[in-house]
Amino acid sequence: MLQYPHIDPVAVSLGPLQVHWYGLMYLFGFTGAWWLARKRASRLGLTHEQVGDLVFYGALGVILGGRIGYAIFYHFDRVLAEPLWLFKVWEGGMSFHGGLIGVVLAMLLYARRHQLTLLALGDFIAPMVPIGLGLGRLGNFINGELWGRPTDLWVGMVFPGAGPLPRHPSQLYEFALEGVVLFTVLWLYSSKPRAQGRVAGLFLLGYGVFRTLVEFAREPDAQLGFIAMNWLTMGQLLSIPMMVIGIWLLLRPATMFKPGHAH
Repeated sequence: MLQYPHIDPVAVSLGPLQVHWYGLMYLFGFTGAWWLARKRASRLGLTHEQVGDLVFYGALGVILGGRIGYAIFYHFDRVLAEPLWLFKVWEGGMSFHGGLIGVVLAMLLYARRHQLTLLALGDFIAPMVPIGLGLGRLGNFINGELWGRPTDLWVGMVFPGAGPLPRHPSQLYEFALEGVVLFTVLWLYSSKPRAQGRVAGLFLLGYGVFRTLVEFAREPDAQLGFIAMNWLTMGQLLSIPMMVIGIWLLLRPATMFKPGHAH
């Protein structure tokens, strides 16, 4: 059995101000995406200033979509009973799938503003998304939240607040698969010209598959449990449309990559 490291969730304390590792992970993720986007900006003919705007749009999509998605997908009853709870962001709670919807809407606005096709823009940002995903899962691990199901394997850890049983460190599984592996695959795949939508499609399919697999080791949300058949979780249910769209983007007939400006 592995030992949970018990890292202080607060990275820095300055009087009453506390900076949490989870928040820093978001900052590091956006910074990494901004840096890589600047290096690849010429692919879409974007200036460095336009890349900064792109990251700002994406950050708004992640934060607003992630919070609203979490409230709707995982705590809809509470939102109905207490609508103002939606704005209590200090209590935590973000949804990747909600954040993805928020980013798609934000990118749609950005694409229209800069006369880009949504697919070309999606191909451009897809390889950078796993950076934030992986770092976010590390933040979950440091917080000791979203732990896995009980296990007697050597990888088991006893998480604070999760009872005495060793559990899968599912946050680390997601860090490895949705972060490191997905980033590597997308970065290599996108290094050569591809038909529009292929890179975005591989991201959607890859994340959906990895998330679905890890959900079998992750503890279902206490307020929801299993959605159906005593094994289907909300994370898996929300990943199904991603995989379907991803497969469609990968298999659809398309001309080879062309400059991604709308005509």
